Amino acid sequence: MTVSDAYGTNSYTAKELAGLLADRLDVTFTERESDYLGVYFLATLADTTRLQIQPNAIPRDDGEDDLYDDEHPDMSTLLLITLPAADEPLSDELSAVGALTKIRSTRS
Repeated sequence: MTVSDAYGTNSYTAKELAGLLADRLDVTFTERESDYLGVYFLATLADTTRLQIQPNAIPRDDGEDDLYDDEHPDMSTLLLITLPAADEPLSDELSAVGALTKIRSTRS
């Protein structure tokens, strides 16, 4: 069973949050670029937990932006986590990051 969590912030850009979490979690984020997401950052932990940091605004061809998470338009940067199980191995580390708010979880 996989579960997912989403966090949001206005205090950090995607690059700043990737740098902060890389130090705090001792992981390496790889900068990627997607036609759909724009520039985002990705790390995969040993237990296959996937951490993706991206802007909430998705660039469109017409110069306007769509929101990846339109339920939280006030969040400029998103941290999307996919976990292999329902445990919370990162909750303590992430709760210690100021201005990072959990906005969604698929946990029961």
